[in-house]
Amino acid sequence: MQFTNDRVSVYALPESQLTSDYAIDIGTRYRDASLIELPGGEAWVFDYGVMVFWGIDEDERLSLLHRLKIQSELLAGEHQEHFRFTVGAGEVKLQKDHITLSSDDPLLRLAKSHALAQSIKLNDYELRAQHTIAEYSHLPKVLAETGSIKLGRREIASIRGHLFSTKSDIFLHYNLLDTPEFFWEYPVYELAYNTAAKYLDIRPRVELLSNKLNVIHELFDMLADELKHKHSSFLEWIIIILIAFEIVMVGAEGLLSLF
Repeated sequence: MQFTNDRVSVYALPESQLTSDYAIDIGTRYRDASLIELPGGEAWVFDYGVMVFWGIDEDERLSLLHRLKIQSELLAGEHQEHFRFTVGAGEVKLQKDHITLSSDDPLLRLAKSHALAQSIKLNDYELRAQHTIAEYSHLPKVLAETGSIKLGRREIASIRGHLFSTKSDIFLHYNLLDTPEFFWEYPVYELAYNTAAKYLDIRPRVELLSNKLNVIHELFDMLADELKHKHSSFLEWIIIILIAFEIVMVGAEGLLSLF
């Protein structure tokens, strides 16, 4: 294939813009990816909202987005990465953001694209987990210093909902970070994927993400215990008030009986 340029551009669509029918029904399907051939290059479109362009200039990219009914503004955010590539240069590798391909084989480019797509998706999950932890990291410190969290039950329940939503959204797509099923059918290309995944530190980053999810889970459990404590305290006060009321009533009846 004659490419227009030597650029590889990777874009992640915001999850809020994805729909259940996002899966592409044009081009050639390879499991969760579709190959769309364009003048001067090609695009790999992944069902989970990542697009990898090889050698595509701006006009062709915008044309494809229009065909897929995707707003071009969605690719103008921070979730994008760019590389260079060379075809027919011997060893397959990825170094200093430069991809070297041994042949003009589209499936070889797909193998690399899988790693690139996972990396940018993983980056999104890392940011979401980190932001969530940073937003609520003060709660354990407050609990340690004062013995309780000065929040109402409704506020605590709302925070728990946010923590649960973040954790479940990431876990729902966690299998995307495993070795893609594509390599079950085409194991000969797995080495090309592994070299890219190693360069992009996908495995260590997945482990780090797992640790962050554990922190979110601990925050969730801590707030669950605090909510139970507040509920128990509330019930205790109700019992105390009822007992006090009963004592007052008995006392009042005793006074009335004296007259």
